Amino acid sequence: MKFIILFGPQAVGKMTVGQELEKITDLKLFHNHMTIELVSPFFSYGSEPGKRLVSLFRQEIFEEVAKSDLEGLIFTFVWAFDLQNDWDYIEKIRRIFEIQGGTVYLVELEADMEERLERNKSPHRLNHKATKRNLEFSERDLRVTMENHRLNSLEGEIGHANYLRINNTELSPETVAQMIKEKFQL
Repeated sequence: MKFIILFGPQAVGKMTVGQELEKITDLKLFHNHMTIELVSPFFSYGSEPGKRLVSLFRQEIFEEVAKSDLEGLIFTFVWAFDLQNDWDYIEKIRRIFEIQGGTVYLVELEADMEERLERNKSPHRLNHKATKRNLEFSERDLRVTMENHRLNSLEGEIGHANYLRINNTELSPETVAQMIKEKFQL
């Protein structure tokens, strides 16, 4: 079992890279908005019930996949490096797969703010993420989150053996997916 945590700031291209990686491997994509969009018609993701339900669905899916005979899973996540809760969450979901004998890979994406603002408006993103369709709110959230949190790691901060960092500002999702596949021999 392979578990890839594909992380980086909003609109960096995690879902799109994950979709491309899914096409060229036997891994399944579980992008973070799959659960957010499921819950959002009932509860805002920012609300206590929304957070609880999103967390519950993700936990159950991780546990079932980790025990399954699937080749592996790609999960996307916005990791705020200044929040201990996010570090704890990554450790928690890593353990779910490692306890079952799986191998965990950490892939960090980064891109220039101007590029991320453009990607934030892309029809592909908006098609898959209904909660991002209010562009004024989405762009403001992207900027505020970037101002209030550190969404990319510092040099040497991640000491995981299976770690890769890619600046994908000028790279296609297909190229990035191929880089990940080759690096980890997926």
